[in-house]
Amino acid sequence: MRFPKIIVKESKIICICGLAGSGKSTLAKRLAEKYELKYYSGGDVLKVIAIEEGYKPFERGWWESHEGIRFLEERCKDPKFDKTVDKKFLELARQGNVILDSRTMPWLLKEGSKIWLGASPEKRAERIARRDDISVKEALKALKSKEEKTKAIYRKLYSFSLGEDFTPFHFILDTNNLNKEEVFHILCMVIDNVVLKSF
Repeated sequence: MRFPKIIVKESKIICICGLAGSGKSTLAKRLAEKYELKYYSGGDVLKVIAIEEGYKPFERGWWESHEGIRFLEERCKDPKFDKTVDKKFLELARQGNVILDSRTMPWLLKEGSKIWLGASPEKRAERIARRDDISVKEALKALKSKEEKTKAIYRKLYSFSLGEDFTPFHFILDTNNLNKEEVFHILCMVIDNVVLKSF
């Protein structure tokens, strides 16, 4: 089942997308606060669903943990989890004035400004290792396993290749050699001079 693309007029919709360790969630929250937009995270909604399924996604770095990977494998087997999240996000997009931290909305929404934050697997693993207090080797191994399964989910559901197909995006930023403040500053300039002027 595919969700139809919807058109949202005269409201601000910004989609921030990227793979784990790209910094998308932290930056999306800051941008939402700065521009007084509502922030919604696909990962947060999935965690709520995970709790309902009996998981305990409370520890830092849960997505890369054994339990997090087990939930990911369950998502691979049954698309109902991701379909529930995407249906909810399409409803939120209709309300407008939102920043969506989502890996699917850039493809499912016709309207909105779509930003991709990219970084190499090694750089992202370094960031996750610092965040979760694990080794870079452990982080890289977990990333590869997680991303292979995540990409398979979206290929099966919507026929797009996450991290390979950049067709929907209006702005792509390589964050490899940038710190959080530099990325935030660049995205603010993009929003001020491109995104907001389009509304």
